[in-house]
Amino acid sequence: MIALGKYNKLKPVRNTSVGVFLSDKEGVEILLPNKYVPKELDFDADLEVFCYLDHEERPVATTLTPKICRDEYGFLEVVDVNDYGAFLDWGLEKHLFVPYREQVEKMQVGNSYLVHCYLDEKTFRLAASSRLEKFLQKHENQLEELEEVNLNIWRKTPLGWEAIINDTYKGLLYSDTIFKAIKEGDTLTGYIQKIREDGKIDLSLQPLGAKMLEPTAALILNALKENNGFLALHDKSSPDEIKQRLGLSKKAFKKGVGVLYKSKKITLENNGIKLT
Repeated sequence: MIALGKYNKLKPVRNTSVGVFLSDKEGVEILLPNKYVPKELDFDADLEVFCYLDHEERPVATTLTPKICRDEYGFLEVVDVNDYGAFLDWGLEKHLFVPYREQVEKMQVGNSYLVHCYLDEKTFRLAASSRLEKFLQKHENQLEELEEVNLNIWRKTPLGWEAIINDTYKGLLYSDTIFKAIKEGDTLTGYIQKIREDGKIDLSLQPLGAKMLEPTAALILNALKENNGFLALHDKSSPDEIKQRLGLSKKAFKKGVGVLYKSKKITLENNGIKLT
């Protein structure tokens, strides 16, 4: 079955004046317009294409790469607004529609918003929504603590930044664990710090546990090499100074230094650390 809003691997079956028709295994066909047909199309091999509805609401395929797929989150710019809603640039000819009822605040041309792409079951059309809460799932043992995950930075709260985890769950990055500038729409690699009994998830932008040591040590080592083999940082340095110089918490810095010292890559001086 051809899935709208997603990539499909389809077989070219016939050439026409308007383009090449592609077919799935059930024999359902969709048009790949001439402008998207590869110059050297192999009719004996499957072609990966993105499928959606064109300006006349007809299913079509394209070899263009969208900025967001169905059931995903993306930070997209508004390019037009009319009486029915807003239209987002998602990298395709036909813009992605956001009905007014799906806007947390009235969207403005030129501004970008974090949205979820979905298939409207009533109209069978692809659309987007900035009302993200209703698309998120409650966590039920699908993630593990210390696991590496993909994050879409969502919104600022009094405690820190909320983020979308793997396009599925909501988590929180506490302000005191963030050591670099982040903003809405950033896509980052993160880590599951803690999964609470109520299903809420605490996040980190730094590797945790044993995974934390090697990257942190490598970061300190690179900083030493870039500063002629010496850093005026030590266990008496203030957390703010360490954060400003390396983007690390003092706890992470001390662990990284410990790894480097044990491996005899540095010596500890009274006023800092030095490459051996």
